[in-house]
Amino acid sequence: MTVSSPYAARLAEIPVVRRTVQVAGGTTTYWEYGPADAAVTIVAVHGYRGDHHGLEAVVAYLDGMRVISPDLPGFGETAPLSGRHTLDAYAQWLREFADTVAPDAVILGHSFGSIVVAAAVASGLKTPRVVLINPIGAPALEGPRGILTRLAIFYYWAGAKLPARLGAGLLRNRAIVRIMSVSMAKTRDPHLRRFIHDQHDTYFSGFHDRDTLHEGFVVSVSHDVREFAPAIAQPTLLIAAEKDDITPIEAERHLQTLFPAADLVEIPAVGHLIHYEAPRVAADAIRRFVVPSADGTR
Repeated sequence: MTVSSPYAARLAEIPVVRRTVQVAGGTTTYWEYGPADAAVTIVAVHGYRGDHHGLEAVVAYLDGMRVISPDLPGFGETAPLSGRHTLDAYAQWLREFADTVAPDAVILGHSFGSIVVAAAVASGLKTPRVVLINPIGAPALEGPRGILTRLAIFYYWAGAKLPARLGAGLLRNRAIVRIMSVSMAKTRDPHLRRFIHDQHDTYFSGFHDRDTLHEGFVVSVSHDVREFAPAIAQPTLLIAAEKDDITPIEAERHLQTLFPAADLVEIPAVGHLIHYEAPRVAADAIRRFVVPSADGTR
């Protein structure tokens, strides 16, 4: 990383420990932020192609809470799963991870992580509350940029089918990564834009191999949170962006109605990068949702 984080000072005040655990037949690497004896523990699952760093800006504003943030299988420092990376496999991994490391914690997922979290909770992961940031609330091909999604499908298909060296080079191509970053960023703050692009340059190519990456992409465009929402009985918080190019805000409003009990927070002037562009707003909403108020309500 070459661009300073706007959230570095706050994050530096929060204790953090890197840990590993054996779950789902492999080694998962995760980071534990905040006090071990915190009243609230959150397991935070990052989005596609990234790793735990992507949610650190939100963590910076969740001071006083304990946040457990793993790298997804095949991304960052976590080994791939032993079999294919299907949604069922990701959900099983998350159930085993949460049950082992932080049983009964609040479960949070961002973007692709929202699909994994929803599938895991719907299939039995025990948690008192669920938080989904930029939830994938509709098929990617139906989003405002469905054409770009079709191009992405071809891109990941080509990356998987080309000879190994050429395919890996295409998937890690810095110019393409920058195009992805520019298309998602909405902020006009020049330093924040540089930081976002630097984050993607630094961490978006940290996947283990092209097959793992392609399998994850297939999951991301084959599923969305809608199919699991009716089976999630726990109180759920949806944090959505009014300018999200992947799931339009109208679809997020409909998604809320599919849950037995869900609140929706809409953030204006932000797109699919709430975790970078509005982490304090997201963290404040999370805190109100999970921390009892003085009169005992939430």
